[in-house]
Amino acid sequence: MPKLHTGDYELMLDLVVAVLESEDPDDVWQLVARNLHRAFPCTTVISVALRPGEGAGNTEGWAPEDIGGMLDDVVERRIREQYPLIPYVAARERAPVIVGDLCDNWRQSLWYDEARRLCGTTQQLGLPLPAGDGTLRAIVMGRDGDFGAHGIAFATRVQPLLLAADRHVRELCRLREAAAVAVAAGARKAAPDDHGLTPRERTVLGLLAEGLTSEAMGRRLAISPHTVNRHLEKVYRKLGAHSRVTAVSLARTAGLVV
Repeated sequence: MPKLHTGDYELMLDLVVAVLESEDPDDVWQLVARNLHRAFPCTTVISVALRPGEGAGNTEGWAPEDIGGMLDDVVERRIREQYPLIPYVAARERAPVIVGDLCDNWRQSLWYDEARRLCGTTQQLGLPLPAGDGTLRAIVMGRDGDFGAHGIAFATRVQPLLLAADRHVRELCRLREAAAVAVAAGARKAAPDDHGLTPRERTVLGLLAEGLTSEAMGRRLAISPHTVNRHLEKVYRKLGAHSRVTAVSLARTAGLVV
């Protein structure tokens, strides 16, 4: 596999920082698409969530911005047409792949014609993101010209970061949904004092209430245990707590965690 350059690792670091600084899970895949669009560079980047059994799917992120209007029905149409990447991802294949290598006569296909006509794309690189929630996720990057061995190598190295981003998004969504359920059940009879906690500190506090260690929280959020501990120090200070047990007890009393 070709060696990556210093600039490649800088681009990967930029991607990690962008994801971790985002407090809105609905925006993460848009951030990822923009960063990948710059990193490769590509003509197009599209992040998709697929549910082939239902004949359904949706686009979670894309770049450049101006292609968004044409994506409304493309994903479901691709599912009906059995776009070559879909069986590949459904088979739990993990390796980044040139989509044309999965299809005989790629350059004579309707998919090739449409991508070239609408976006100027002549080659597509698929990056599977296998997850455990029953949804098939993948990123499809298009370029006018070959990605080459270096492009495949970069995609292979960046794939674990994107899997971590997916876990990060799902954890943020889970915590948001748990909070909504608690409110609906009347667990919070009055708006709690948030003690000045940031959204990231609230997330760490929620994981603390679940009994996770700093190492486990770091793995869940794709950050280092040292960063977790820095967040915890701020949580303790804002709550006026001196231990994990006290912090969780005060947080429950204040309605910050269930």
